[in-house]
Amino acid sequence: MPHPPRIALAPGLDIPRIVTGLWQVADQERDGRTLDHAAAAATLADYAAAGFDAFDMADHYGGAEDIAGLFRKQGGQAALFTKWVPTPGPMTRDVVRAGVGRSLDRLGSIPEIMQFHWWSFRHPAWLDALREMAAMRAEGALQHIGVTNFDTDHLRVAVRNGVPVLTNQLSFSLLDRRAAGDMSAFCLAHGVRILAYGTLGGGFLSERWVDLDEPAESDIADWSKMKYRRFIGAMGGWGVFQRLLREVQAIARRHGVSVSNVATRWVLEHPAVGAVIVGARLTESEHRADNLRLFSFALDEEDRARIETALHGSRPIPGDCGDEYRKPPYLTAAGDLSHHLDSLPKIYGTTEFRPGRLRVDSGSVWEGLCGYSRAVRVGDRILVSGTTATHTDGSVVCPGDPGGQAVYILDKIAAAIEALGGTIDDVVQTRIWLRDANHWEPVGRVHGRVFATARPANTLVEVGRLVGDYLVEIEAEAIVG
Repeated sequence: MPHPPRIALAPGLDIPRIVTGLWQVADQERDGRTLDHAAAAATLADYAAAGFDAFDMADHYGGAEDIAGLFRKQGGQAALFTKWVPTPGPMTRDVVRAGVGRSLDRLGSIPEIMQFHWWSFRHPAWLDALREMAAMRAEGALQHIGVTNFDTDHLRVAVRNGVPVLTNQLSFSLLDRRAAGDMSAFCLAHGVRILAYGTLGGGFLSERWVDLDEPAESDIADWSKMKYRRFIGAMGGWGVFQRLLREVQAIARRHGVSVSNVATRWVLEHPAVGAVIVGARLTESEHRADNLRLFSFALDEEDRARIETALHGSRPIPGDCGDEYRKPPYLTAAGDLSHHLDSLPKIYGTTEFRPGRLRVDSGSVWEGLCGYSRAVRVGDRILVSGTTATHTDGSVVCPGDPGGQAVYILDKIAAAIEALGGTIDDVVQTRIWLRDANHWEPVGRVHGRVFATARPANTLVEVGRLVGDYLVEIEAEAIVG
């Protein structure tokens, strides 16, 4: 059997363009079930021997890391990608090294890419975690750093702060085309490769679903289909999906391949995509021969035009890449994640300094010295002080990048408002001060993405100078309720 073509993600890191995803190990091991790890490791060896020698996993994918570790212990050779998914909180040197170290212990070696996921960018310690991972890489304790489900704005903040991000793993499919826009443009400009998952829509993008009625939620047995059934609803519903599926089937017949091949090929041909991740149910089934057919053809202009026509009437998935994990609509296997996000620790505490009045301090030495608070709540009003892109260690985030500074600032403002019982959608007034009026567009576009729903009143002015090495400062006012 021929092997899949390969791509160099970095010097010395050459991988097949199809990475085998092990997320379904978690599904196979749920409800008290366990996989035979020895048999599963032998299955990894079969994949590697066939040229599919790159495996993606995470610290919470059941026993996936243990299986991969057993595979390597037995002499298996493959690129291993795993993920660290911590609960937001202080990311000290010890916390980061202990969290990453648990995966290294299970794998018994250093993975080729250690990827990082963060639940809420309101908590700024994500930048501390990535900086510490970068320090580990410089020491040789890690090989490469990737991120997962980062939106374009926060990927920009990471890269502009010197974190050597090699990959961003995110959803990309005919159902979810968000990554084809700003994300691809940024990745191409900064040498970041997209690792695309969900290209098969949890199996919905296949012949077996053509002209079938929509399944009831109770009829969906696996987590992947639970998730992508929600994506189908968000992109227009079952009727729109069936129109797309029939067109993809016609293209597949034209090339003598499968619907899944066409769907995955459409993603793989985007220039920012390094590889697609196709899941495997270890010891149960394998689709390597069908996956190889992905490389037996290429989509031409007629094929792409037919797909675009079929997508007319569909809706774009809301927001940017990764937003499905952080804000409505929550398009995840578990559905609504608001209860999980609400349970995460807040970055700021509150103090009632007079009856009916609350304040938030961010820990800056200047708050006490100069006699001000990060934010104050009086009744239903929350007033947030002028805020700059100052990290918790006092450093300037994204020096020289006004848009990146605006991203960080608005995260701080949102965190302060949430600590006082409000949300970013409660904001009714913002004021922006720029060192250079020519920076209005990158800052304005970030403001527009954050306040797309609230649409507060706004003032933007150029000032003679700002205190410190900052390009932008923002204050806000919210009315709760």
